[in-house]
Amino acid sequence: MKAILETRDLTIAFGGHLAVDRVSIEIPEKKFTSIIGPNGAGKTTFFNLLSGQLSPTKGSIFFKGNEITKLSTTERTRMGIGRSFQITNVFPNLTVLENVRLAVQSEAKVRYQLFAHFLHYKEFVDKAHELLKTVFLEGKASQLAVNLAHGEKRKLEIAMLLALNTELLLLDEPTAGMSLEEVPAIIDVIKKIKQEKNRTIILIEHKMNMIMDMSDEVLVLYHGELLAKGTPEEIVNNEAVQTAYLGGEYDAELT
Repeated sequence: MKAILETRDLTIAFGGHLAVDRVSIEIPEKKFTSIIGPNGAGKTTFFNLLSGQLSPTKGSIFFKGNEITKLSTTERTRMGIGRSFQITNVFPNLTVLENVRLAVQSEAKVRYQLFAHFLHYKEFVDKAHELLKTVFLEGKASQLAVNLAHGEKRKLEIAMLLALNTELLLLDEPTAGMSLEEVPAIIDVIKKIKQEKNRTIILIEHKMNMIMDMSDEVLVLYHGELLAKGTPEEIVNNEAVQTAYLGGEYDAELT
């Protein structure tokens, strides 16, 4: 299976603490990979390295065979790597449609013309509507983003990432902060994207039922190291994982 993303001995140290310690992985193209581990395992720090928010102490990152270790976040985004954060990142005082339309327009590298009505760019508007359908927000197009529920803002953020023609989606706890009622809706969005089979998804998440249901492969980080990797079933039955991570908090969900 062709790898879209690869890390080799990826390491970052803060003082004497190794937050990510010699992690080498290959992420298969157009598959769904989840990263799990207890708090402090290095998951979000690892994502920050992949997306360019942090620079490694040593090691390398490759995207589609090209080394990107020293590239900026913006350069990685232009190459096709999109990252969502635990805190939503949308333009609150613009409508839902305008948020996505601006992302589409940015990808097309067309600058905004001050005196041109936005409907002048009909193709961008049409594309934005398509993306809102993908994330089940077509009925909210005219609402200001600030008035959306938390889960809806999450869906809007994903639509904006899709608008950038993102080939690799890094989703950092997309259900964080959501009510129990909101979670199924965001899961449906992620499932829909997966079913389209034209993007690679890497997910950090604590909800093990979600991990088990959606993942092709699971990676386990523990104290910054890659403890295990395998199918969800292999990870559940891995004794080292059970001892280090799953043995207490998640047993009830996995048995």
